[in-house]
This record gives sequence, structure tokens and C-alpha cells, in this order.
Amino acid sequence: MTALISCQNEIDIKTAQYAVNGQKVFMTHCQNCHGQKGEGLGNLYPPLTDTVFLQKNRQSLACIIKYGTSGELEVAGKKFNNAMPASNLSSIDIAYLLTYINTKINKGKDIYTLEEVEKNLQNCR
Repeated sequence: MTALISCQNEIDIKTAQYAVNGQKVFMTHCQNCHGQKGEGLGNLYPPLTDTVFLQKNRQSLACIIKYGTSGELEVAGKKFNNAMPASNLSSIDIAYLLTYINTKINKGKDIYTLEEVEKNLQNCR
């Protein structure tokens, strides 16, 4: 009997680890407002499924999560004007969360590394 072994490269393993941890962060901190599948909550809270918005704002997403936001945002063709509170999430938790949103909610392939999140947090306005 021959066994087939599937090998994953280090990036795939790291992405999977980040996504699993990110799901826990999402369920604890984000799901109540943004929905179980990131679908948002009507006109109150935006969906996390607008890949164009996420790609366009990639460098500011960590800042939005860490420091919150207020004012109008246009997501998925709809305008939202509710404040999002700041979080006490660590940089690694933000990296986990963003990787989960990108890879599991939106079926993307890109990981958000700790280094990328830390760099982006240094540039928050």
C-alpha cells in the first residue's frame, strides 16, 4: 500500500495558523457588529466582504482596528456613518484577524504579517 503525503510550504502553514487564530479574535471582537460571515449589519455596520475596499485600504486597516474610526465610509456601494471603537488588540492579533478576514471570509491568499501590521500602525494618522 502506498501512502500519498501532501506537503505544505511554510507560507501555507503560517497562513493557516494566522487564520485559525484570527477566527478566534473575530468571534470575540468583531462578529457582534460585522456578522458571523462578515456580512455586516444592515445600514449600521459595514460588511467585511468588499474586497475592493479592503485592497484599496490595506495600509490603513490595522489603524482602523486599533484606533477605531468615525465619519463616513463607503463600503460595498453603501455609506456607513457609525463610529467603530478603538480596540485593545495587539499587533499580532490584528495580523491574525486581517489574515482571517482576507483568507477565510474573502477567499484570498494573502497573509497580513506581523511586520506589515506593525509598520502600518506606525503610520496611523
